[in-house]
Amino acid sequence: MEASGMTERQRDNSEVPDLQVPSEEIDSIAEAPPNGVPGPSVGEAPVASEALAQTSLAANKAVESPTPRKPARRAAKKQQPATQKPATAKKKPDRAKRTTGTNQSGRVQRSFPAASFEDAMELANTLHKIGAERARRLTVFDELGRSADSGSSRQLVINSGRYGLTVGGMQAEFLELTEDGRTATSPDAVPRQQLRARFKLAIEMIPPFKLLYDEFAGKRFPTHSVLKDFLRENGYSEAELQECVDTFTVNARFLGLLRTVAGAERLLSIEHVLDNIAERGAMAQVIPSGPGLAVAVSSGIHDWSKVCFYVTPIGDEDSDQRLHSDLFLGSIVEPALADFEMTVVRADQIGKPGMITAQVIEHIVKARLVIADLSFHNPNVFYEVALRHACRQPIVQLIRTADRIPFDLDQVRTIKVDTTTIYSLVPQIESYRSEIANQVRRALEGTAPIENPLTVFFPGFWDALSGDHDRP
Repeated sequence: MEASGMTERQRDNSEVPDLQVPSEEIDSIAEAPPNGVPGPSVGEAPVASEALAQTSLAANKAVESPTPRKPARRAAKKQQPATQKPATAKKKPDRAKRTTGTNQSGRVQRSFPAASFEDAMELANTLHKIGAERARRLTVFDELGRSADSGSSRQLVINSGRYGLTVGGMQAEFLELTEDGRTATSPDAVPRQQLRARFKLAIEMIPPFKLLYDEFAGKRFPTHSVLKDFLRENGYSEAELQECVDTFTVNARFLGLLRTVAGAERLLSIEHVLDNIAERGAMAQVIPSGPGLAVAVSSGIHDWSKVCFYVTPIGDEDSDQRLHSDLFLGSIVEPALADFEMTVVRADQIGKPGMITAQVIEHIVKARLVIADLSFHNPNVFYEVALRHACRQPIVQLIRTADRIPFDLDQVRTIKVDTTTIYSLVPQIESYRSEIANQVRRALEGTAPIENPLTVFFPGFWDALSGDHDRP
């Protein structure tokens, strides 16, 4: 052992890996031994060597066992109260938050089908084409020339089902027409019944569409902003508003409910459209009764206090008279009456243009208000104005400045509208609306006497009529 020049302890220490103990630490051990025992003098080399060996042994033990810091941390985590764990679990990224009208993937959750009714009819039309009310799903899509499992095919099945046209989903072996779907898409269906079925599926059975229809039917079609505000007030999510309004508008136009009347788009009631459809699909014609006179069925109006009859020259489609009448009605008359909550009715909406029918006379006599446009000196207009004068009911007259007021009517206040150029008309439109609204207000409140040629020049006209009736 001595011949080797190394003691047993030194050999063991030589196998200890180099831990690179700082020289400052070794010096401190040599200079200040633990437990306060006086250290050896500088000349006591064996003692210092022994201290160094002990330090190496301590370092060797440190290598064999982990440092105390890491277990201490792990133990602290194990001892952490369980109530602190949910604090970390509650923290989620903002994109995981659910918003009304969207799901976790960010897709809009629609309260209506994701396509127009006309587009959704493709599946039902195909079933009619192959002559089957019930067919295998693969057969239907083979006829359409599409993959039965594609995304567009899946959406078509979903939309058709949501409209109530068909039953059977993407996992179903068969697709089948519903009773309403059969009527709505059959080429042999009676037009009135078909329109009724289509209205039921495309509007009535879709909650937001029915809400819009119930609110605005029979009125001038509002802007999309107004429609969206109405849906928003009724709890529909912001994410679906625009698409909902667009789809409703397309469906209403497809059904014939949305039409341009008198220069403005109107949402007609389904009853109004049905009344104008004959069993063969043609527009109902006025039935002649006697030479030169036509009559139509009763208008069916029960509350005449909400009706304003607009007497005006109408003319043929695209004629100057029709364009003039459309402009005045849509841009001046209707806006002027907006605050009075009255429905404006023009003669061509209740009968054949150019014909003085029983309905026209009924409106002249019973309507709470009549507004008469004397422009173009139309004979029918003067005849209808004379009837209104004889009834001693409120009437407001207007005329374009290019026409002279007839002598018999120049004693009655008449609003003159300058239509010489667009530059003279547009800046004054608001003034014209205000003039009409002011006269309407006075007429409806009864603060102004009924002025017409009969009341001014022959106030005893009605007494004379009564006297005639009393004669044998």
